[in-house]
Amino acid sequence: MNNSAKNQAHPQLQKFLDKFTEVSVQIGNQVHLRSLRDAFATLMPMFILAGVAVLFNNVIFTWLMKGAILARFQVFGTALTNGTLNIASILIAPMIGYYLAKNKVYENPISAAAVSLAAVFIMLAIKVNVVPLSGKKPVEITGAALYSQIGTTGMFAGIIIGLLATEIYTRLTKVKVLKINLGDQVPPAVGQSFSSLIPSLLTLSVFGILAAIFAYFKTDLVTLISRLIQNPLRSVNTSLPGFLLIYSTGNFLYTLGIHQTVINGSLLDPLNLVNMNENMAAVAAGKQPIHIINTDFVTVYSQMGGTGLTLSLIIAVLLVSRYKPYKDVVRLATVPGIFEINEPIIFGFPIVFNIPMIIPFVLSPVIGSLIGYFATAIGFVKPLSVLIPWTTPPLLSGLLASAGDWKVVLVQLIILIICTLFYIPFIKISERVALKQAERL
Repeated sequence: MNNSAKNQAHPQLQKFLDKFTEVSVQIGNQVHLRSLRDAFATLMPMFILAGVAVLFNNVIFTWLMKGAILARFQVFGTALTNGTLNIASILIAPMIGYYLAKNKVYENPISAAAVSLAAVFIMLAIKVNVVPLSGKKPVEITGAALYSQIGTTGMFAGIIIGLLATEIYTRLTKVKVLKINLGDQVPPAVGQSFSSLIPSLLTLSVFGILAAIFAYFKTDLVTLISRLIQNPLRSVNTSLPGFLLIYSTGNFLYTLGIHQTVINGSLLDPLNLVNMNENMAAVAAGKQPIHIINTDFVTVYSQMGGTGLTLSLIIAVLLVSRYKPYKDVVRLATVPGIFEINEPIIFGFPIVFNIPMIIPFVLSPVIGSLIGYFATAIGFVKPLSVLIPWTTPPLLSGLLASAGDWKVVLVQLIILIICTLFYIPFIKISERVALKQAERL
């Protein structure tokens, strides 16, 4: 290609990258997606606690005791699971209501949380089928909320109800004729509650009407959303092709200086967490986990050392690089990298706008994901079932997430070795580019 053609191609490429960046930022900053990320970030400690409960109940306690004593101690983990994982939908709905109202700069976001929580209970099935301990046939009862409804199965319904209830409520509160003004003489909390009284009544009445319609057709919104939206969306986004496409797009954005959570945090994290929670619930119930791709899958197989699987980059630099700036950056980045924090590498190496390093940065997580996926699919290891903090160091993360399966650690070691070898030639190329650029200064 001659110089003229290069000059013509470069502006076109830059224009494409600028437009792609602009669209990605707009998606990431969309108020509903941002509120969703905020809500899940708030609840993450509770879901991690549920993972700890599963680990104690099904691994640690079973090592130490048996029989009736084991059953008594397992009440500890069961109680924690019931208060976190098994009420996921009624935890997520008010959190989304609060953050959506807050991100829309609504003056009283806590009231939106209350309305969202009430809406979830309104939409639950009035009649449910349960199997008595003394019988085999299900019995229809009323006045009960089942963990199967308000737990992981209803999480996506909780998300939609939280978003919808908050949208209706905040819009109605802007209608002046619907506000009751008691004046400045009453306490602010009392004044705000009366100001939002009619919007609250109307919002919840909408959900009451919906509940009545669904009951007429012998269904409920939680069941409907689970069947028609949650399961089909999960089957696409957390399938191997869907996961790799979305996750790689997020990593590519990072090479342009845009944090990968702009895409991954919105399109993957909520659905991965649903899969993770269902795996934990299955193990807690004495069943086998079924979802290969979940929250732990990313931590254990796709991003050791942080986004881009940069622990392999650190190892590769320590093994082969003689370029002092790279060695200096790695010296500073090693300890944070062990705990999955790799901003020092991203911006210090740098990875951002470093063409030779973009390729291994985007493709190394693909390699790790494929190895982890097929190791699980062929039955060498089981799907991960103990939710761990994303900052858990590699190898330890595999041991904990798998409830002590050393084979998961072996798979992690294989991924690290392969990705380290993959990074090495690109480090050499990047060094040559950096040295030539330095010579021109």
